[in-house]
Amino acid sequence: MTGHILAIDQGTSGTKAVVVDDRGRVCALAEVALRPQYLPGGGVEQDPDALFDSVVTAGRRALADAGVPVLAVALANQGETVLAWDRDSGRALSPAIVWQDRRAEALCAPLADHAADVAQRTGLVLDPYFSAPKMAWLRANLTRDGVVTTTDTWLVHRLCGAFVTDVSTASRSLLTTLDDPGWDEDLVALFGLSGEALPEIVACDQIVGQTDVFGPTLPVGGLIVDQQAALLAESCLEAGSAKCTYGTGAFLLAQLGNRPVRSQWGLTTSVAWRLRDQTAYCVDGQVYTAASAVRWAVDLGLVPAADQVDAVAAPSSDGVLCVPALAGLAAPWWNAAATASFTGMTLSSERGHLVRALLEGIAAQVTALTDLVSADLGRPLTRLRVDGGLTRSAALMQAQADLARMPVDVYPSPHATALGAAACARLAVEPGLAVADAVGTWAPHHTYHPEWPAEQAAEFLARWRHAVEESTP
Repeated sequence: MTGHILAIDQGTSGTKAVVVDDRGRVCALAEVALRPQYLPGGGVEQDPDALFDSVVTAGRRALADAGVPVLAVALANQGETVLAWDRDSGRALSPAIVWQDRRAEALCAPLADHAADVAQRTGLVLDPYFSAPKMAWLRANLTRDGVVTTTDTWLVHRLCGAFVTDVSTASRSLLTTLDDPGWDEDLVALFGLSGEALPEIVACDQIVGQTDVFGPTLPVGGLIVDQQAALLAESCLEAGSAKCTYGTGAFLLAQLGNRPVRSQWGLTTSVAWRLRDQTAYCVDGQVYTAASAVRWAVDLGLVPAADQVDAVAAPSSDGVLCVPALAGLAAPWWNAAATASFTGMTLSSERGHLVRALLEGIAAQVTALTDLVSADLGRPLTRLRVDGGLTRSAALMQAQADLARMPVDVYPSPHATALGAAACARLAVEPGLAVADAVGTWAPHHTYHPEWPAEQAAEFLARWRHAVEESTP
């Protein structure tokens, strides 16, 4: 069956809708910007109605611009962002509590004795980054009414009435076990969520309903977490292949195949996808602030605009180091109290040195993750596939190649997440299609090769790790 797919990428900083043909070519694109509200005390919230309106607006615009019929609509979601809502009316009953939100830290601390067991069962770390602590915090502090779910469940319900979440999203909740990705009663009880109505967990290539929100009546399928969608689009189908997405945060994922290996180094393991009745797993690490760190630099006046970061960055940082822990540190430190820092500054330091240091700090955090992924895999990563808005920064990408000591292949489309979701939806409507054929092939837009000598990279990373230690109380 040939035809087009409407794929929605509902992200933290905006919603993107693309119409994709059966060869993976983008025929139309529409984007609606969103801006989370950053609150004192580590709170990060979004207006749910703005999220839904952005999905509808972007989807309708993309369909109108494409001017072609589509077979289905796919949805990639933020993963760990949650809200409370009414199942009868679909009305949101709380703000959306974004994946970056740290206010559930106080709920995780009393559960510390269960951390090892939780990690073994779920593959995740007991941390507010994941869904369940935020769900519990929302129940304790905002409302007991309605249901509390991740945003994908609410969006899909608004689209077609289904009460579902996909297996990759569920695996990011701390409420499912890796070996049997279904809701686990003991874990649900541990977070004080017993009695909550939880959605049905579905495969990523499953049709879950029909929607007429975008105009024509369309099947809804191809549900998947945004980062796993990008992993799929970038053809990371073989164990050991890895990608990093540079968006609001930076997210490194490596394919594990059908073996849910638990990380020994503070990374997390979750479901990559369930396609054609086969479950694939991935190990991942997170950098909380990437594009959001650049936006912070823009807000402070260090950079005129995000697309001018390379123009401002000096050729070297001249000894300045940056730990861009503007929202704490994720894997492998998992330290919400960590703070950002610039060190090594003198009277000769200029804003270009600080901007270069900021980019190198993001690359250094990602390099810490590539090193640990290699340790978990038992062999070094040999290449890194990358996507996301910040891949337009040649300074950042070259720093990444220099520090990680491997080639960095830039994905040729800025729409990896949407293309991965589109592949899932195509598998849903074409039962005989193989996963590799749904994904297709691609060639890098550009490949960055390491230019620093190994000794220079090692010396930089040693100094940077010391700066991290100083930033982590």
